[in-house]
Amino acid sequence: MSTLTHHRPDTADDAGRAAEDLVARRFETLARADRPEAWITLRDRSVVAQEVSRALTARAQGEYLPLAGTLFAVKNNIDVAGATTTAACPAYGYEPARDAVAVRRLRDAGAVVLGTTNLDQFATGLVGTRSPYGAVRHAEDPTRISGGSSSGSAVAVATGVVDFALGTDTAGSGRVPAALHGLYGVKPTKGLVPTTGVVPACRSQDVVTTMARDLSLARLAADVITGLDDDDPLSRSARTHRAAALERTIGFARTEQLGELAPGWREAYSAAVQRFADRGFRTEEVDIAPFLEAARLLYEGAFVAERYAAVGAFVDANPQEVDPTVRGIISAAGELPAHRVFADQARLDVFRARAREVFGRLDALVLPTTTFHPTLDEVAADPVGTNARMGRFTNFANLLDLCALAVPAGRVAGLPFGIQLIGDAFEDARLVAVAREGGHDET
Repeated sequence: MSTLTHHRPDTADDAGRAAEDLVARRFETLARADRPEAWITLRDRSVVAQEVSRALTARAQGEYLPLAGTLFAVKNNIDVAGATTTAACPAYGYEPARDAVAVRRLRDAGAVVLGTTNLDQFATGLVGTRSPYGAVRHAEDPTRISGGSSSGSAVAVATGVVDFALGTDTAGSGRVPAALHGLYGVKPTKGLVPTTGVVPACRSQDVVTTMARDLSLARLAADVITGLDDDDPLSRSARTHRAAALERTIGFARTEQLGELAPGWREAYSAAVQRFADRGFRTEEVDIAPFLEAARLLYEGAFVAERYAAVGAFVDANPQEVDPTVRGIISAAGELPAHRVFADQARLDVFRARAREVFGRLDALVLPTTTFHPTLDEVAADPVGTNARMGRFTNFANLLDLCALAVPAGRVAGLPFGIQLIGDAFEDARLVAVAREGGHDET
């Protein structure tokens, strides 16, 4: 991938030529990738080049712009001024007056938006097929899904069109597509990145995420968008729970609790855990049953009612405009009785206490990011069942107030395989250190 993050043009003319060359090559890459369904809007290439040129010139003049020379894509449930926000539902679309806070912060750091990307409608899904703009095909194997709901963002990065991308992750929507494409996916602790300007899926559980081929870039972009925002009552400041030094202990799941995995994935997971051991980490088997029970609460419990609170009125008023699977999930959530929320909250409190105990002695819990990589046909045959399988190891993270980092961990049967590092709230930087010291930052 061509990036200008380390090139400093001497003059404005140099910056202009460098920017035009970069943008031209990226649009050529986009054409070769042949994944038009990954995009909902593309900005005018001349405007993109002008913005890159301005950022490079400003940096050359001494302005601190750590992301100057980078292009990024934005999931289309995150506002970009000048682009219609649809959340993959054209009838829902609106024209935002300003960028989402996360987008604005990236632009202020010198990054330039190339376009907005397709998603599972209303960010409801982990498959990337629930969109009127088309099912987003995997970047390498067009017969397979890209993973969702941040499907287009992952494909935009994996095909080399952009340097990094923004997604959202409520149930794994940033981590799953990153893992299926061999990318790093940063899911920050809830509230660290404001969701101002983001169409809510489950407002209390939504997180804006970053993904990139390079861990340092994915983390840098996440750092840039982190920080309090007065317009987001759920935003919060980072806190440190313990000393910065690693305890060099990672947890891994009991074999019998992994459930059904794709052929070769169980062995790839074991190899990833062994790699930590080979790097001097102590490994500890962990009973993940409480985490798996918590995961089921996100869709099988009352918490799914928050999706109805977000867009249920629109869905009920416009049933023909909504993907049938998405419509079924959201509309049914409106029938849940209020008392179930409190009952499930009580259960979740028990699981949170268990999580605090586990993460009090671990730097990270290492799990597969998802369970298999289905084909488009498999998803079409069983859209709900397939989606449920994919969220087995991701659905619990936000409910339990945990941070996570999707990490590439080799290839199986010719396609990427990924693990995730999961940590306690506000231990985001620790996960990056674990990945690096464990040898999982080598792309």
